[in-house]
Amino acid sequence: MKYISTRGQAPKLNFEEVLLAGLATDGGLYVPEQLPQFSQAEIASWAGLSYADLAKKIIAPFVADTIPQADLDAIIDATYGTAAATGGDNVFAHDAVAPLKQLDSNLWLLELFHGPTLAFKDFALQLLGRLLDYVLEKRQERVVIMGATSGDTGSAAIEGCKRCANVDIFILHPHNRVSEVQRRQMTTIVGENIYNLAIEGNFDDCQQMVKQSFADQRFLGGRKLVAVNSINWARIMAQIVYYFHASLSLGGPHREVSFAVPTGNFGDIFAGYLAKGMGLPIKQLVVATNSNDILHRCISANDVAKKDLMHTLSPSMDIRVSSNFERLLFDLYDRDGAATAQLVEGMNNGTANLEPARLAKARQLFDSYRLDDEGCVAVIADMFARTEELLDPHTAIGVKAAEVCRRDAETPMVALATAHPVKFPDPVVQAGCKAPELPHHLQDLFERPERYQVLGNDLAAVHAYVAEQLG
Repeated sequence: MKYISTRGQAPKLNFEEVLLAGLATDGGLYVPEQLPQFSQAEIASWAGLSYADLAKKIIAPFVADTIPQADLDAIIDATYGTAAATGGDNVFAHDAVAPLKQLDSNLWLLELFHGPTLAFKDFALQLLGRLLDYVLEKRQERVVIMGATSGDTGSAAIEGCKRCANVDIFILHPHNRVSEVQRRQMTTIVGENIYNLAIEGNFDDCQQMVKQSFADQRFLGGRKLVAVNSINWARIMAQIVYYFHASLSLGGPHREVSFAVPTGNFGDIFAGYLAKGMGLPIKQLVVATNSNDILHRCISANDVAKKDLMHTLSPSMDIRVSSNFERLLFDLYDRDGAATAQLVEGMNNGTANLEPARLAKARQLFDSYRLDDEGCVAVIADMFARTEELLDPHTAIGVKAAEVCRRDAETPMVALATAHPVKFPDPVVQAGCKAPELPHHLQDLFERPERYQVLGNDLAAVHAYVAEQLG
C-alpha cells in the first residue's frame, strides 16, 4: 500500500512514513494510491464480530507490511478490546465501543462518546498514540507533536499520546473559544511532555500556524513534527471502521444505510465516503453544519465565499477552512494534483467554485444542512421531550440534518453522536434540561489544577515558546 499527495508533487510513502509525515511536502494531504476493496460476501461474513476484530479486517490492508500482523492486532486489541478480552482495563467505557440507539422508526444514533475524553476523536487518537509509540520505539526517534483544536482533538490527542515515551506534545486552542469542560480536559492532564497553548484568535488561526510550522520546521532545532489533526491519514483510517460497524448492525451489506455527520473539518464524513468506496453500501451522506456553513453553501449552492467566523454553541464546528475537503476534491477532479492545488488555493481565497459536473458528482452521494444556535437548542429540547435522550449541540445538528435531508424513509439513517452532552452544558440548560453530570472518571475535573500558556496570534511567538521548551 502506497500513499500519494492530493497535490501530486510529493513522493509516494508507505504507511509508517505517512504516519510520521502528516502533511505532504507539497502542501497536500496523503490518500491511498488505491483503496482496498471488499466484496459483499466478505463484508457479510463480518457480521457479529467484535469492534476490535472488525477493525483488524479494515485497517490491515492500509498498514500492509509496515507492521507485522500480530503486532498490529495487539495494538488494535489494546485500543478497542474489552477488559474481558484483553485481561486489562478497557479504553472505551461501553463494551460495544460504538453502540447504536434507536431514536425513531428508522432513525438511529451512533454513540461515539464512550472514550476517555467523551468525543468521537478518541476512536482515532487512541489508536494513533499506540501506533506512534510502536513506530518511534522501533526507529529510536523522538518527535514533536503539534496540533490545533477547536475543542475535542486536543484532549483526545493528549490522552492518546501521553503514554508515548518519544514525543513532546504542543496543542493550540483558541483562547476562550472552547467549552470549559473541553479546556479542562486538555489543561489538567499531567505530563512533562505536554504543553497547552491558548492562542488569542480563532481555530483557523491555530490551524494555519500548524500548517506553517510543518512547512518550515527550522525552529525545532533538528527535531521533526508529527500531525495529530485529521490531516494525518491514520486518523481517517481509524474512523472508517465505525461506518462498517453501524451498517453491519443494521442489516448491511444486504441493505443500504445513510449517515448524517456533524461536520467541521470534513475528516469524519470523508471516512464514510471511503467506506462506500471500499464496498460498503451507503446510500447518502449528509453534511451537517452550524452557522459556519461553508461546506453546506458549497454543496448546496456552489458558494465558497469567505465569511467571518462565528462563535457558536457547537464550537468544534466553528471552522472556516475545512482541510479534509481537499481529499474529496482530489477524487472529484480525477486525482489531478495540479488541478486540485489550483482549486484549493482559489477556494481558500473565496475566488473559485467547483465545475458544475464535479459538483453534480458530489451531490450523487452528499446532501447538506445548516442549523443555527436557536435551532440547535430547539432540537435538544424536542428530542429530550420525545425520547428522553439528551444530545450535545453537535449531535443535535446532525439529528436535525438526518430528519430533514433523508432521501427516503425505508433506508436506515444513522446520525453520528460525536460528543457527550456533559461537554457542552450551556445549550442543554438553554433547552430547559438539567445539566448532565460528569462520568465517574471525570468527577473531580473542576478541582484539578490547570496548566496552559496564553500567547498572542503570532507564529514567531509560538515558535519561540516551543523552541524554549525543547531546550
